[in-house]
Amino acid sequence: MKPEYLEQRLLIAMPSMSDPNFRHGVTLLCQHNDEGALGINIHQSSSMRVGEVLAQLDLQCDDDIIVNMPVLTGGPVQPERGFVLHNGRLQGQPHTWESSLQLHADLLLSTSRDILVDIAHGRGPDQFLIALGYSGWGAGQLEAELLENAWLNAQLDSELIFNSPPGERWRKALDSIGVHHPDQISWTAGHA
Repeated sequence: MKPEYLEQRLLIAMPSMSDPNFRHGVTLLCQHNDEGALGINIHQSSSMRVGEVLAQLDLQCDDDIIVNMPVLTGGPVQPERGFVLHNGRLQGQPHTWESSLQLHADLLLSTSRDILVDIAHGRGPDQFLIALGYSGWGAGQLEAELLENAWLNAQLDSELIFNSPPGERWRKALDSIGVHHPDQISWTAGHA
């Protein structure tokens, strides 16, 4: 029997999750296979702003909106590594950047400098978020956590990712799967 993987899904932390990296968190699962899983947390802003990230790369940006955008804490693994979650459009037209992984019909993950150069010069994607770090699970680790009832999952939702403040994404993700009262969720898994 082929295992079921959760690529292109949102992992939603159960209310009982105590790990500060994931408490009241939502993680966009980018890759999940027999070797493990990689995701980007989308629920927590860091103290950094996009302008600081661009300045570290010697990129000047004159757009105050972009400069002051928060950078997400993408996860505890390699917090110095940057990721750009974005749609595939530039001024409404399809566009591609180097080193982009297609996650969904109109959601990509890029790690190359060219997209940051375009963002700095006002030629970036129509919608984007920048995150530092990622969340990773070894082979079988995420599956074990799912069996322990640590996570719920939901369909990927670009509206939630790009148009909701980071601090509201956990509640909105729960609402998307019909959980309106998270305090009433049982953290113990049932077994038949």
